[in-house]
Amino acid sequence: MRPDRRAFIFAGATAIGSTGLLAVAIGRGWLGADIGRGANFCEAPRDWFVRQPANTFSNIGFVAAGVLIAWHAGTRQNVRSSLSAHRQLPTAIACLVVLLGPASAAMHATQSALGGELDMLSMYLVAAFAFAYATMRWRRGGTGLLVTTFLAAVASCELVSLAHVTIPVVMTTGNAAFGLLLVTATVLEVRIIRRAEVTAQRAYAYGSLAAIVIAFVIWNATQTWLCDPHSLVQGHAIWHLLDAVSAYLLYRYYASEEVAGQPIRDRAIEARVGR
Repeated sequence: MRPDRRAFIFAGATAIGSTGLLAVAIGRGWLGADIGRGANFCEAPRDWFVRQPANTFSNIGFVAAGVLIAWHAGTRQNVRSSLSAHRQLPTAIACLVVLLGPASAAMHATQSALGGELDMLSMYLVAAFAFAYATMRWRRGGTGLLVTTFLAAVASCELVSLAHVTIPVVMTTGNAAFGLLLVTATVLEVRIIRRAEVTAQRAYAYGSLAAIVIAFVIWNATQTWLCDPHSLVQGHAIWHLLDAVSAYLLYRYYASEEVAGQPIRDRAIEARVGR
């Protein structure tokens, strides 16, 4: 079977289009004035094209991770994978991960209010997908449940973020909502793993979790006692890179998952026709 490169083409187009649009938006000031959004992530603003170069350009990690996801999706031949029942999901995952890069860079490059909103929205989209996909598989549901759960999770995050309350460690209610979605998704994934009917390469799941936990520790440490505002080596930039690794490993875990017995695509079809 020849590799299917449609996911790679979509992810590549998303990467080129979103990155190019961001560059134009920065150059023309479409994202608004610098209000110091994201200034609490240690790096001192420069009088450059981008305000925080390390925290901005480290987001290339998300773009690379998304493109790698798309490339792997095109070569994957495992028809028993959970993803094989929903052929467009790998493309959606790849594009979501790609968009994390320009969206986060929008805030760090401009320190604008709109840039900050784009950064948070991209975080909600990825966390909501992880939660919705775990929910769908846990409930043995279909695409309808995935989409409904995904939209409800994103909307909930946006509503919670309107409460401008400072929270210890995570700082904002929006960050807390993002973290809660990821924790809930992790709990659901553990319960799915424990099912006898499901097998997967768990090392990918453990690696993904380890990467994001280490990233979170660095994220906190470099806002306080490890902060060096004028260094081009920034802890928040390392957070971006480790999160990109985590996203890629999470996808590889999804792609490795198999359901015992018949291919999951057949199971999904039977569920829809009520057999």
